[in-house]
Amino acid sequence: MTKDKNIYINRELSWLKFNERVLQEASDTDVPLIERLRFLGIFSNNLDEFFKVRYATVKRIYEAGKGGKSELGGIKAGDLLEEITQIVIAQQSYSLEILEEIDLELQKENIHVINETEIEGIHHDFIKNYFYQELSPALVVIMLNEDVALPELMDISAYLTVKMTSSESKDQVALIEISSTMDRFVVLPSINGASYIIMVDDILRYCLDDIFNIFKYDSISAHMIKITRDGELDFDSDLSKSFIDKLSESVKDRQSGEPVRFVYDMNIDKDTLSFLLKHMSIDEKESIIPGGRYHNRRDYMSFPSLGRTDLLYEKIKPLPVKGLSLEESIFKTIAKKDYMVYTPYHTFSYIVKFLREAALDPKVKTIKITIYRLAQISHVASSLINAAKNGKKVTVSIELRARFDEAANINYAEQMQDEGIKMFFGVTGLKVHCKMCVIEREENDKLVRYGFISTGNFNESTAKIYTDFTLMTANAKILKEINKVFDFFEVNYQINRYKHIITSPHYTRTKLFALIDKEIESAKKGKPAYIKLKMNSISSYKMIDKLYDASRAGVKIQMIIRGLCCLVPGVKGMSENIEVISIIDKFLEHTRLYIFSNENNPKIYISSADWMTRNIDNRVEVSCPIYDEDIKVELQHLFDICWNDNVKARVINENQDNSYRKNDNPKVRAQFDTYKYYLNNLEG
Repeated sequence: MTKDKNIYINRELSWLKFNERVLQEASDTDVPLIERLRFLGIFSNNLDEFFKVRYATVKRIYEAGKGGKSELGGIKAGDLLEEITQIVIAQQSYSLEILEEIDLELQKENIHVINETEIEGIHHDFIKNYFYQELSPALVVIMLNEDVALPELMDISAYLTVKMTSSESKDQVALIEISSTMDRFVVLPSINGASYIIMVDDILRYCLDDIFNIFKYDSISAHMIKITRDGELDFDSDLSKSFIDKLSESVKDRQSGEPVRFVYDMNIDKDTLSFLLKHMSIDEKESIIPGGRYHNRRDYMSFPSLGRTDLLYEKIKPLPVKGLSLEESIFKTIAKKDYMVYTPYHTFSYIVKFLREAALDPKVKTIKITIYRLAQISHVASSLINAAKNGKKVTVSIELRARFDEAANINYAEQMQDEGIKMFFGVTGLKVHCKMCVIEREENDKLVRYGFISTGNFNESTAKIYTDFTLMTANAKILKEINKVFDFFEVNYQINRYKHIITSPHYTRTKLFALIDKEIESAKKGKPAYIKLKMNSISSYKMIDKLYDASRAGVKIQMIIRGLCCLVPGVKGMSENIEVISIIDKFLEHTRLYIFSNENNPKIYISSADWMTRNIDNRVEVSCPIYDEDIKVELQHLFDICWNDNVKARVINENQDNSYRKNDNPKVRAQFDTYKYYLNNLEG
């Protein structure tokens, strides 16, 4: 093992270990059965994005003739591509085993996922009718031969490769597109109380003779293939086009990006497979992965519940925030005190209510907000449009390059532009990833600011499954500086100074280094010194090196990292004072929280930023200090609940074995116990 490998864990390999933790949830028999299927879908969806982005990046390094060792944690790009492929093949194989196990458990629950060979007579007419009414009119069938160029295949769809053989003529090959717009699972009529589901793939297999009845053949077979393309956006240099036009075209062009992964049914005919690989120009540096009968298993995220609530996680009822009422003015309440909304334990309705109130309040003059990912039907966007219609001066910074949500953001951006809302589309060379809003209200002939700062997107859909903090405040010092960030969007050659918030790209590293140095100094003097961090990912080598320095000085560091972690904890002489856990459970852990001892007078920040190079150097991010003493105590309690998890916490260690943290302490399941914590606070 090289020195670099001892110091850092390769980012791509660490990410695959994260996705392995998702797969562990699918294999966990304590997880409700349909939820296990949905975790399989999340695993597959994650893998799709990984190949579109990270694998594609490594492939670009390789094709540029660079070794990539410095960028890739001590591994050559070519070697890394090979290692990724081997890991993914093993994970895919394991996921198929899990799927077979879940299928058997579903049968015990009288739920039968059948294929085209298991169709009961009673289902024949239903399936044929469904095919002719729902599928056939929209079906895309592509005939293939040596003389015609293979069309560009879309990576959001899967394809059935159909082979027709005849003793009288040459074999014929065709592709049937299984579009992402098709419902993948079709619920069939129940029989004697039993539920039946068939995948649309198998309906197409059942109806192959209906599709190809103009051809003569002795036998016909169908096997699935799937392609993943490079998901990076490439912009042209035409100065006459608007940024929205360029981005729209680039999103469309993504579908013709270079292939980076090809998955095929391992039972496909070898000649047919060779034909496809040749005509798609797929070589050994694409990841060619043998799979099972079905691909695009991300669709399992939408597996039908069939009304079986006993096979799902119990839905929690979002709780009110103590002291903050939806029936009273948000402005009046937060004028007296800061409040923390923690979704999904608290309702997202507070954010929407705040914006709705601002849209109607005649004293509100301006609203400024950053948007990264919006819900498909966004009450946030409609509130802003409502405000503009009521004569408010509304400014929106919307990040059109939010990966894979570009099309939805473009759509809302155009709607808001049409309503006269002032729009900023990011900053040249930087993504705007901070989540913040500042509202100016006229009170006693002066403008008073109110607002909120969040760790997550202002998206009512993801707020039901992502854990995020949102600070609602009227703190004049904080909001004055938030307003300066909006000034930066307009005049971004001017770099403002801040006393309270921490911003990327100009100050995050130096400010965090200063906070860590303070803990190092305290440790050397024998004073209390600790750092507690909760975030999605850490991959910045500079930040990791600084934490190693703190560990060597004796600073106790606790880290809760959901995703990739390039830091190697627990190594003597380097990181023996660093412990790292990861929690994967019912909700997606998305909060970013930094706690520094500060000689037992904790400095606490919530943030939009992970400790990755992109967040520190290439994005606009905001870390917001918490000054309210009640909220500071609350956040420390919440961190401790997570840290004490011994049900869903995995230990991140040098071996990267994803072992569950087990001990003899009373059972703590962080997400369930967090809900109990807030419930008890309401009752107390």
